[in-house]
Amino acid sequence: MKSVRYILIMVAVMAAVAVQAKDREESWIKYGPTSKSTQAGFLVRAGYVIGGTTPLPVPAEIRGITEFSPKGGFNVGVDAYKMFTRRWGVATGLHFFYQGFHTVADVKGYYMRLEMEGDAVEGYYTGRNVTNTAMWGFTIPLVGTFAISPRWNVSVGPYISFYVDTSFDGEVYENGDGVSYLRVDVPTGSKKEIGKGTNSYDFADVDGENKMRQWGAGLEVTFDWKALPHMNVFGTVDWGLTNAMHPDFKAVQFTMYPIYATIGLAYRY
Repeated sequence: MKSVRYILIMVAVMAAVAVQAKDREESWIKYGPTSKSTQAGFLVRAGYVIGGTTPLPVPAEIRGITEFSPKGGFNVGVDAYKMFTRRWGVATGLHFFYQGFHTVADVKGYYMRLEMEGDAVEGYYTGRNVTNTAMWGFTIPLVGTFAISPRWNVSVGPYISFYVDTSFDGEVYENGDGVSYLRVDVPTGSKKEIGKGTNSYDFADVDGENKMRQWGAGLEVTFDWKALPHMNVFGTVDWGLTNAMHPDFKAVQFTMYPIYATIGLAYRY
């Protein structure tokens, strides 16, 4: 009787494995590429963007961030993918985006260029610094994609972005302790007291020149979950590896990295 019981258990286990394998195979077919003959397809993506353009690591001159408010943004585009096996493939695309953020920080000895009553002056600022950034452009990624399961994909690879319009501006004024001054040219230079509302900067218009770069490159990581046979929920991080400012622009002495995330939906053709 024991041998019969063992045989029945083995048959039940084998049947369960067979059913699970059949269900898994059906899941691969259900959520796989639209075109089974070429193992290729397209995704039309649209999402909401949050993030900022920041130095990494945060320099010691920035003593504290009192306000960080992403302006939000959007990212729309299309991707084309080709699967070489059930799990491995490549993808590329074209994404149009808007990215922006607003931040307020208390700084000390922070080198910058200011417009003071119509005159430009550079030096080491101590006080409160307000920054607003906005960038419009398009991104071309080239990623490798891996199917973790029938419904989960991860894609990783480089990207290059081209900016069609950029801005990086703000103002300075007293911090919570009522301190706001600029040491002209050098850390021990003459001291200029600065009040609110009279001193600003615009790094997209410095003597008629835009000091922000018109292109950038970085690393893109995307997770796709196939919520429906033709609909994905996705999350993407574009981590910039190049300076958002021109390397020869000395009024910002830190490398500013654009780091933005997108959360959205994608339709698979």
